[in-house]
Amino acid sequence: MRTLISRLLFAFALVSPACSSPSPETAHPADLEEDVLGTYNSPSTTVAKTLTATEGDNNSNGSTVFNGIDVPPMRDLSGETFDEETKDGYWRSATRYTDLPEKVRKALFTVLPPLYSNSTNMADLTSNPLPSVAKSSKSQSSLNSFTPYYNFHFASLDCIAWGNACNEHDIGAFPTFVLYKNGQEVRRFDERKDMEHLSHFIEETLESIKPGSRPVEGLKLPEPGDVSIGAGEPEVPLAKDKDAAAGAAAGQLHKDMATNTPVGVATARETLSATKISKPTKPTATPNPAGTSIPLTQESFQKLVTTTQDPWFIKFYAPWCHHCQALAPNWLQMSKELKGQLNIGEVNCDVETRLCKEVRVRGYPTIHFFRGGERVEYDGLRGLGDLVSYTKKALDIGMGVEYVDAATFKEMEETEEVIFVYFYDHATTPEDFAALDRITLSLIGHAKLVKTDSSVLSDRFKIHTWPRLVASRDGRPTYYNALAPKDMRDYRRVLEWMQTVWLPIVPELTATNSREIMHGRIVVLGILSRERSDEFSLDKREIKNAALEWMDRETHAFQLERQEQRDAKQLRIEEAEDRNDQRALRQAKTIVIDISEEDRKQVGFAWVDGVFWERWIRTTYGIQVKDGERVIINDEDNKRYWDTTASGAPIVPSRTSILETLSKVIYDPPKISPKYTTGAVQRTFYQARGASASHPWLSLGLCAGVLIVLAYWGRGRIRRTRGSTNGGFFQLDGKEGLLNGGGMGKVD
Repeated sequence: MRTLISRLLFAFALVSPACSSPSPETAHPADLEEDVLGTYNSPSTTVAKTLTATEGDNNSNGSTVFNGIDVPPMRDLSGETFDEETKDGYWRSATRYTDLPEKVRKALFTVLPPLYSNSTNMADLTSNPLPSVAKSSKSQSSLNSFTPYYNFHFASLDCIAWGNACNEHDIGAFPTFVLYKNGQEVRRFDERKDMEHLSHFIEETLESIKPGSRPVEGLKLPEPGDVSIGAGEPEVPLAKDKDAAAGAAAGQLHKDMATNTPVGVATARETLSATKISKPTKPTATPNPAGTSIPLTQESFQKLVTTTQDPWFIKFYAPWCHHCQALAPNWLQMSKELKGQLNIGEVNCDVETRLCKEVRVRGYPTIHFFRGGERVEYDGLRGLGDLVSYTKKALDIGMGVEYVDAATFKEMEETEEVIFVYFYDHATTPEDFAALDRITLSLIGHAKLVKTDSSVLSDRFKIHTWPRLVASRDGRPTYYNALAPKDMRDYRRVLEWMQTVWLPIVPELTATNSREIMHGRIVVLGILSRERSDEFSLDKREIKNAALEWMDRETHAFQLERQEQRDAKQLRIEEAEDRNDQRALRQAKTIVIDISEEDRKQVGFAWVDGVFWERWIRTTYGIQVKDGERVIINDEDNKRYWDTTASGAPIVPSRTSILETLSKVIYDPPKISPKYTTGAVQRTFYQARGASASHPWLSLGLCAGVLIVLAYWGRGRIRRTRGSTNGGFFQLDGKEGLLNGGGMGKVD
């Protein structure tokens, strides 16, 4: 039998020191298991005594009797012989630094007896797999009993007595439950340490050893202290029997365990060593083997996409949608070109309405790139080349954050305009790397993200604290300012910063990035033509040089302004000290230098293909591309632009022409009269909106004054309306004039 079944050890390290246990005040929070177990407990009894003294009737050999079956005590392993003892079979080991907390102790020793007693009568569970052995045999040496049949063992290792052994196996919290197979770690138990979860964990392992040998609904668990339990199903069956996704996950888990693949083993030491040079494991199955787009349903989408780590590119469409019909040929051709590289799928939202609602599809077609439980929407052009280019970038990023050294980074700079570099050292935590991995999908189609611990690159970018994130745009660094370590793990905040710097210094204006480039800033836009290749390269280089010089000017001006504020603050402090004015001194010290580059007028640079966008350029700016390369300075928010210098000459792709004009148009009001892309009515509206944005308090006061004037005008008009009526007067028959005829006496 042992030649047919590989033995499994469940090394269950429940460390119980012979001497005093550390107090809750001195123990590490992770050691106390407060997040799972509640209040810290430290019973005085050891694990072996607990097993033999508290659970059922005990025999002289220390075993427990449950349902008339002898359940042997948990085995205490020696650190010196740990590897030797666990090299044969499955072992569940528990590492202990203190005596077991009460909740874990009760859970563990309530789960073990039913396993032995239920698995002894194997004929009831597996249709008598060993008919030659009597069913009623109660001996644990019988091949039809728990330990020989599954070759599964329970043991513990005391980390007080055998600290070196625990360190060698990366035990950092207590108690830690680890599953070993033939001396190799297979899986760590990281769920809630109660009877249900422990039983579920063990049942999964036993089922992977002997498929079909365990009850379909799981074990019926006794109460703590019971010495027997009747037959029956558990009140709550295992989730994998009710949920298709959970069943698929459990099946994959069994497959991994059967092939001795480490599952869920992610200690700090392994994470740090793996993140340096390794990439996530590629899926074993070949993606898109047929080179076609697979129609997906609610069930197949959950099975193939959301419950796996395989990347998918999926369109959500409606058959009646004209844009979807236009996309169909390119989508089919893209599927063929990506054969064996990327899974391609499609969802008919007229049929799978619930699925499309869950994905939050608001228009057709909607395209998403999926990887595991994460996704990112594709908002680019739908041409074949655009789709293929995006998917290849997605596959590259989807393989994880690449490690680079100085030489690799230098080669990468020749092809990439924007590179985000994550600097780390030996103290960088797994949480930091996990936050970094969450950003990758959002960078698809925008910029490259790499990581390094190279001292050469650290010296080049002047990195003195780790971890640190830098955006390198054409070799020019921009730093993410993290005030605390938690700011580096706030991936939403990091992503917001990335979005402000992930464009190249001089990007090409396209339909997908036009709003990102043009809105919220003044943009120097070069209108170039690829048809004149020599002039195109020269003009693009001139625009980039102008951009770099302008950025240097702005940085220098920002530093001067900040230094002026610092000098003013220091002057106030010195004056207060000279007068010995403590109140003024305190006020001067509380002055905050609150200045940011974002508060200044933002200027961007870009270029556009004048031939491809000839009609838009002609109708919007009145420029004929055939007349030669030109430059305009555009203010999209106010619908205005400048196309001439102060002398009236056209702005050309020259550093001098651009910078001289730009320095005059950023004033408010600008020193050069602008042209507008809208009519007079719209122009008035945009001018009013711009004025209110520049002077909010003045605009608020003006609005309040207008409301007050309208209120007084309306009040006076109401009074005049009331005075013009005949209220208070009426006529009497045969009498004239007012009441009583205007006299004081009585009128007959």
